[in-house]
Amino acid sequence: MKSLTKSFPPTLKQRRRGLLCILFFGLIIFVFQLGTTGLVDETPPLFAAASRTMAETGNWLTPQVNGLPRFDKPPLVYWLMGIGFSFPGNTSWDPLGTWAARLPSALSTIFLMLVLGDTMMRYPQEENNFTRRTAVSTSLLFALSPLVIIWGRIAVSDALLCSTLGVCLLFKWRRYANPEGEVWWLSWIFLSLAVLTKGPVSLVLSGLTIFFFALFQNDFFRTLKTLRVIPGFFIVFIISFPWYLIELLIEGKPFLDSFFGYHNLQRFTSVVNSHGESWWFFLIVLCIASLPFTPFLLISIWKNFCNIFKCSRRVIKKPDKSLFEFSFFWLISVFVFFTISATKLPSYWLPATPAASILISFSLTNDFKEEFLKSLAWKLTIFLSILFSIILFSSKLWIQLLNDPEIPRFSEELTHSLLIEKAGFIFLLIAVLGIMFSSRKIYGKLLILQIPIVVFHFLIVLPTFELADRLRQLPLRQASELLINSQNRNEPLVMVGAMKPSIHFYTNQVIVFEGRSKNALINVIDRLKNEKRRGWEGIPIYGSNGSETILLLIDKRSVEKPYWQGLNPKVLGNFGVYSVWRLNREILERRAKSLKTDGFVSTWKNPRPERF
Repeated sequence: MKSLTKSFPPTLKQRRRGLLCILFFGLIIFVFQLGTTGLVDETPPLFAAASRTMAETGNWLTPQVNGLPRFDKPPLVYWLMGIGFSFPGNTSWDPLGTWAARLPSALSTIFLMLVLGDTMMRYPQEENNFTRRTAVSTSLLFALSPLVIIWGRIAVSDALLCSTLGVCLLFKWRRYANPEGEVWWLSWIFLSLAVLTKGPVSLVLSGLTIFFFALFQNDFFRTLKTLRVIPGFFIVFIISFPWYLIELLIEGKPFLDSFFGYHNLQRFTSVVNSHGESWWFFLIVLCIASLPFTPFLLISIWKNFCNIFKCSRRVIKKPDKSLFEFSFFWLISVFVFFTISATKLPSYWLPATPAASILISFSLTNDFKEEFLKSLAWKLTIFLSILFSIILFSSKLWIQLLNDPEIPRFSEELTHSLLIEKAGFIFLLIAVLGIMFSSRKIYGKLLILQIPIVVFHFLIVLPTFELADRLRQLPLRQASELLINSQNRNEPLVMVGAMKPSIHFYTNQVIVFEGRSKNALINVIDRLKNEKRRGWEGIPIYGSNGSETILLLIDKRSVEKPYWQGLNPKVLGNFGVYSVWRLNREILERRAKSLKTDGFVSTWKNPRPERF
């Protein structure tokens, strides 16, 4: 029998305790050991390098990497990272550069956890359900998503977009739910920050969510009036537009073509960097991003779809009781937009993870009357936990599939670390707890299942990050140190084969990056003589400033190419799959002329949308 006790929001003192609990979990999940591992190639070092360049040069308008402008993202994430690199003596307490680069992702994710929990406590939806325990559980559902754990601890802009857009949408719903008690302009400020984080996509996702939700509520024009749409867009324009205008005036057509043409329009209309996937790609990502609680998300989505198609019998709740429906349209908006997009990446799903956490929480409330579906979701969660445990305990059957040529010993080291077996025991514990509490009607039992996942984060995720860093990134840091210590005056630095921007970040010098092709060898010679970048230009072999040698970082696969053999290099060091050579430029030029005779040409001047 459903309780008739009316629900009341927690008191201010109770809310503060709940928020402190959420803050504690957020800090230990996202900030603890944040700076113990290095930057992960390939994208994070580009963000970090651009941010450090801002701090060093004082040019806070145009992000620059390796002597070239970087127009892929607006400046907010670079500004926030750059603040960390601006602190005096930051290299002493942040030698890897990861605190400064990762802290914006971590802190913005924690802030979204707090706003999410505060929203749940301020606006209880049904009787006796939305206590502090449920608010903490919802915040943890978001934080413990596999996608959020990964992107909340790396130096890219995705977590910041998720947070700014998520906070924007939560404040918009709060304004709709309580027009008298919530200010209208706060959500628009966060939308402005989202636009300064990743561009127009923030406007689209926010607009789709409000549009679908307002239509469903049969309250379209009142919703727009309550949210103050016209003044809101004026705020967004005033805060976010000036940077775009100034950058366009300074950089001109290259900025227009790169940022709007390539990184926005072309990514949406065509496949970029081979990231084209089938239309059902985000159905898979949706399921993975909420593991092991995906069954609860699916039944919440099912209930919303059933309610939508009831037509005249559709249930429309009061504004302050509509968070369930709002979260559904939030999730659907992200799904629809990025499914239509030609380029698809798992990180595109991040803005939907806060909505997914709310939907999962609602699937266990008294208002969700489908007891059969709730029981089925609970049993499926137990089944998934047992299945993961079996797969992990059977790692000998599949561990050799983890074959990355850049870290050839990864599967062996992972086996010796016993991390896989520990992970199997934790999923088995989740299954046991699920069985114990499956038939008990107690509040917060979902939170009990989340505690082993928090333990999983510390015992499995963080050690795995450290293992991967030691095998994959440490050799690159060691090679960078040798390059700096061995470099002669005006001696160029070159990397061929696997192009790792972390080498540029850790040497803090312009690196000539090229691939493995025969054209790449020719490109190296031409670029060393003729290329010009901001703060760097090629130097001929002969002359007062010339250098007769280059320092070359080359990977094992490139060494095996016949055109990189027989060059009589002086091997200065070997680090994992990488070697540091000192090469005579005349010998390299002769090899380049030979390749040109065979019909190969220089290609480095051909336009490329993504260069570093």
